[in-house]
Formats: sequence, C-alpha cells, structure tokens
Amino acid sequence: MRGEILGVERRRRWSDEEKLAILQSVGIGGATVSQVARLHDLKRQQIYAWRSELKQKGLLPRDAGPVFLPV
Repeated sequence: MRGEILGVERRRRWSDEEKLAILQSVGIGGATVSQVARLHDLKRQQIYAWRSELKQKGLLPRDAGPVFLPV
C-alpha cells in the first residue's frame, strides 16, 4: 500500500515572541480565549498549553493571586 499526501501540512512553528503576543491579546477589548484562538486559527487548548509553557520558561509572570476589579 502506498501513502498519499492528502493536503497541506498544518503544523506551524511559533516563536516565543509570537506566542506572547497572542497570549497578551486575550482580554484586550474583552476578547476571550476562544475569540483569539479563532482569529489565529488555533484551538483554545493550544493557547492554554502555551501559557503553561511560557510560565515554565519564565517568560510569562506567574499568577500572583486573584485580581479584583472595582464594580
């Protein structure tokens, strides 16, 4: 049996700077993780995985606890 290529490979490489820029766009203007993921043709889980990865690398600050906003 011979393998065939059925489409274009979807794997992309993102630099840490690109990942940070995408992560930082969450919340701007009320943008949700789902909206940002859709905008960049990603899955929500990918954004969450990047967040964990960049925290481990020390490129994204760890949460200092809950943030309270005035109502």
